[in-house]
Amino acid sequence: MLEQYTSIFATVAVIFSIFFLGYFAWKTLITANYFQKGINLYQQKDYQGAEAAFRQVIAINSTNDAVHLLLGDTLMQQDKIEEAISEFQEVIRRAPKKIDAYLRLAQALMQQQKPQEAITILQQASDLFQKQRQPEKAAQIQRLLQQISSASKDS
Repeated sequence: MLEQYTSIFATVAVIFSIFFLGYFAWKTLITANYFQKGINLYQQKDYQGAEAAFRQVIAINSTNDAVHLLLGDTLMQQDKIEEAISEFQEVIRRAPKKIDAYLRLAQALMQQQKPQEAITILQQASDLFQKQRQPEKAAQIQRLLQQISSASKDS
């Protein structure tokens, strides 16, 4: 009797495992298709279409930082700066070591004529580059910071 229950339990476990594998494979395939569609539309400069595709990816997998960055870029292209800033800040909140988000956020802040906020964000990016042992990139950021500071003093 115990062997019969064990056999039934094992069969049910295998069926559930196959079901879950199938589900996740399907979900991954759908996400990859929307992601590629978004990339293609972005490259074709169809920013509204790209935005819709990237939002579909996020609806399926909200923790994909690369998609949030691409959505932010797409929003920037449509002059939806506030929405783009929110996307970049979301990535920074979830992945505080993702330097690309800081650089994109600084760019958005510069477009909003907020150089002091951009300087703060760029300084954080420079510090992250230093911590990640990338001093040449940190030096590039420092040069950019000097240019921004000089430009804002001249204004």
